[in-house]
Amino acid sequence: MTTIEATSEVFLAAFRALPKKAREAVVEKMLSDKEILEDLIDTVIIEQRRKEPSRNLDEYLAHRRKKGK
Repeated sequence: MTTIEATSEVFLAAFRALPKKAREAVVEKMLSDKEILEDLIDTVIIEQRRKEPSRNLDEYLAHRRKKGK
């Protein structure tokens, strides 16, 4: 287990140990922080699109050039 994985496990265990009202307050604080909110949104999008087929950068750029963008 990496240091980052261990840290996240400790954080999650501490979060789960909080009373419900305290967990809600932590989530509200996280969602009100613009940078954290953007990270959460990015993570959700990545997870939603993880199984989509991918294409390499050269193909993408060629397609963009062809469309004139």
